[in-house]
Amino acid sequence: MSYSEHLATSVSIPRRALMRNLMQRDETDEVKVLIGVRRCGKSTLMRQYAKRLADDGMPATNMFFKRFDDFDIPLDYDASDLYEELQQAIAQSDAAKPFYVFLDEIQDVPQWERVVRRLHTRGNTHVTITGSNARLLSGDLATYLAGRYMEIPVYPLSFSEYMEYRQLLGDTGISTDDLLADYMRFGGMPGLLKYGLPTEENARQFLEDVYRSIVVKDVAERSGIRDIAALSKVSRYLFATSGNLFSVRNVANTLKSAGLGIAPKTVDAQVDALERAFVIYRAEQTGLSGKQILRPTNKYYPVDNGFRNLANGFTSKDFGAQLEGVVYMELRRRGYMVRVGAVTGGEIDFVASRGSDRRYVQVTATMLDESVRERELASLRALSDAFPRYVITLDPFSAGTTEDGIRIVRATDWLADE
Repeated sequence: MSYSEHLATSVSIPRRALMRNLMQRDETDEVKVLIGVRRCGKSTLMRQYAKRLADDGMPATNMFFKRFDDFDIPLDYDASDLYEELQQAIAQSDAAKPFYVFLDEIQDVPQWERVVRRLHTRGNTHVTITGSNARLLSGDLATYLAGRYMEIPVYPLSFSEYMEYRQLLGDTGISTDDLLADYMRFGGMPGLLKYGLPTEENARQFLEDVYRSIVVKDVAERSGIRDIAALSKVSRYLFATSGNLFSVRNVANTLKSAGLGIAPKTVDAQVDALERAFVIYRAEQTGLSGKQILRPTNKYYPVDNGFRNLANGFTSKDFGAQLEGVVYMELRRRGYMVRVGAVTGGEIDFVASRGSDRRYVQVTATMLDESVRERELASLRALSDAFPRYVITLDPFSAGTTEDGIRIVRATDWLADE
């Protein structure tokens, strides 16, 4: 299928940072691998990339685009079918120009790795693939293409992207604080805004549909999990309690007390499957200032805050926990590895590392209460190194820098400063 035959959906959500990442690698021979949870915008980004190439003069005959979770894909479609289609498309292309291949949700095709390996060995050929499970880069592809692919994580909309898209929808009369309130409550899954401005009703319907498709297709089917009810309870429990330190045994005991007998080993396998489908992300606990963690635990955050609030019935509370989830995912979006820091007598919400860049981040809804202010600052003051220290808050009155160099930043300012 040529690109021109597939381009039926107009591209309306700019993903400029991701697009720059793709275009910077346009002249390399790396296979570009877009990974992320289902419905986060990978397909749209791929279409944006192809459209940019077309606008720059690349002929449609030199772009092959195929989506493998479409209804019209034969049930027995395999690598041989894909290879035959590619050979036909290449024969009709302009050999003097590069040939671009876009394979969307490729993990659904048996032995697809063999085709991608052959494409990579073909001269003047650029390959971009997407997938919604971490197994995409396991096994044969990692062996065949070791060091010759670039993994590009794709997440739901950042707050900056969300604000821009609301403006494109004509919603220009709303304050940045109100936009953040909507973003924290309903999340940034791109498809939500296709229903118009977000409301609890359309958010609930959309997120439930997305959640069911993820749990059934990307988690249960690919991981061989048969007990969907137990998987649903585990995932919703993780969503609802995101930001809490978590142990498999505690979750199993909690579910057991609620009438669901499930072994810790089963919980562990289901959490792992949810991680592989990019539904949840882990922040491991680490010791700081010489403190050793004998039994480290983890925090888990849903890929999108909408899932947390879906599990909690969209209640208007726990703003600190909601903000914490937003900040965690934004740090990941900016390329940081994020852990939870333990210091004597306290905790650092996030220890964010990116190469030699490290920063410590506390997250709180407000700093107006003096006891809260002192608690948040005390953990940061317990650190002995010189890396930057931040408190991110919804509080509009406390922004500034303390005498000992801790920056207190409004969430709207920090999220918008990409």
